[in-house]
Amino acid sequence: MSSGKTSSKPKSQEQIVSGFQELRQQQRAMASRLGEVEMDMKEHDLVIETLKEVEPARRCYRMVGGVLVERTVGEVLPTLVNNKDQMTQYVTSVTKQLEEKGKEINSYREEHNIKIRGQDDRRDGDSAEGAEPESKAGSGGVLVANSS
Repeated sequence: MSSGKTSSKPKSQEQIVSGFQELRQQQRAMASRLGEVEMDMKEHDLVIETLKEVEPARRCYRMVGGVLVERTVGEVLPTLVNNKDQMTQYVTSVTKQLEEKGKEINSYREEHNIKIRGQDDRRDGDSAEGAEPESKAGSGGVLVANSS
């Protein structure tokens, strides 16, 4: 982060805004991936709960690399539990990374004095006017870099 301060040329507004947008895109991608994995975890939970009630010798089918494979419940259940545990660890890790990315974005905003029109306006206006998000919908999501 300090490499931006050591360069001899200051960043242009376009570079600052594009850097900010890139950070936000990375954050969105992480959040999207996190949502996908959480949905997979819920599916695993559902399947695990269903298979726990079934006798271990019963046949079941599992998709492995695009191929449907016949197994028994006793073979599949431990694998599903292990996969779910790994997904839980992954979700914890990505959640921490997402929090760090949020802090990085906030420090970048403060460092370059970036304001997001609509978002910052609503924060100021909510305390004074009450909640009227529809009236400010026209200016939502516009990035402005103030050069001081």
